[in-house]
Amino acid sequence: MTPAEFQVIAQLVKQRSGLALTEDKMYLVESRLMPVAQRHGLGDLARLVQRVRTPGADAVIADVVEAMTTNETFFFRDKTPFDHFEKVILPSLIPARAAQKSLRIWCAAASTGQEPYSLAMIIKEKFPQLKDWKIDIIGTDISKEVLAKARAGNYTQFEVQRGLPIQLLIKYFKQEGQNWNISDDIKKMVQYRSFNLLDGYLSLGNFDVVFCRNVLIYFDRDTKADVLKRIAERLSGDGFLLLGAAETVIGVSDRFQPAADARGLYVKAIPAAKAAGAAVAVR
Repeated sequence: MTPAEFQVIAQLVKQRSGLALTEDKMYLVESRLMPVAQRHGLGDLARLVQRVRTPGADAVIADVVEAMTTNETFFFRDKTPFDHFEKVILPSLIPARAAQKSLRIWCAAASTGQEPYSLAMIIKEKFPQLKDWKIDIIGTDISKEVLAKARAGNYTQFEVQRGLPIQLLIKYFKQEGQNWNISDDIKKMVQYRSFNLLDGYLSLGNFDVVFCRNVLIYFDRDTKADVLKRIAERLSGDGFLLLGAAETVIGVSDRFQPAADARGLYVKAIPAAKAAGAAVAVR
């Protein structure tokens, strides 16, 4: 792949998904796109690049973008965000939502479903008082392929061994051949939708909790700021945002601030004027 061909792909992927590719990732682009070229009968990457620049290439373009997205995930990945969910977020939101008895949770970039299903298991296991609540867990991803797997709730032995406690495997999964199917009780707690973080967020509705982990690291600064701005517009005033361990809002967005003593957890920032008013009131 020549530098010029790489730039065509990089610009296309940035425009369609927000993913920022740099030339040091050229080897990765080549390895992921060669199967796409072969699948569409194009033979090599030069012909693939030529094809995506011609009218009527929507199917090829969709496959190119999907091939470049990263879908690494596993149950209870990184553990800390799930501890925050159990020990900080829900204990804060349950009394605040006691009147309406409803919570909405968004897992952006849900991939093959392990993150939203992990949250569903925490609710099922640790919060029996939510049994009669309306709990909406929405998992979104740009990749239709991973969403199909998430909806199926079918995982390999390797996938269930990554982060999933054995007691939860026994309780919420049923083995079928070499794979494991998650129970209908957990599966029905999660809805999946195809969604691009560059699109309008209005159709998603509002949320009390947003998990947007290990996504922003692939965006440039302006795209990160835009995504955080739009998440803030859809998050309740007392809601929570969780980012990945390598991500932060600091220096990127003034819409959020770190939650006290909870790494990776963020709350909506208090506007300066409102904070000043609160300070005057205290005096």
